[in-house]
Parts: sequence; structure tokens; C-alpha cells
Amino acid sequence: MQDGADASKKMAAGICGILIGSLGIHKFVLGYTTEGAIMLAVSVLTCFIASPIMGIIGLIEGITYLTKSDREFVDTYVNSKKGWF
Repeated sequence: MQDGADASKKMAAGICGILIGSLGIHKFVLGYTTEGAIMLAVSVLTCFIASPIMGIIGLIEGITYLTKSDREFVDTYVNSKKGWF
């Protein structure tokens, strides 16, 4: 049952990554606070000049989350704690 609960984060993280990936919210959804804080800090501290770069990273990660099967998503991002891509 735990895998089902963890897999439910896939949709939220994927949509957040695609829509507001430059702020790193999708990282916070998955529990990656360090990576989320890095993305948020880069966007804010550069006065959103680097925001498009963080947005592209978020877009790629969001699409990656949504294209994986639930089992593969849980194995990669929940169990193995793969923080980037």
C-alpha cells in the first residue's frame, strides 16, 4: 500500500515541474528540500534572470516523472532518492 501512496506524488510533482518548475516546487513535493531550495534560490537571487534555465530543468523533470511507470517512479525517486533528472 505504501507504493501506491508514494506513486500518488508522481502526478503532483510532474504538473508542478511543468508549470512552475523554475521555483523548484516539484522537488519539495517529493521531499527533496535541498534541491528545491537550490532551484528557488537560483531563481530568486538572480532576480529571476536564471529562471528560464530552472524552468527548463523543471520541465524536463516534470515530463520525466509523468512518463515513468508508477513502479519505476517509486524505485527511482522515492526509494533511491535520485534528486536530479
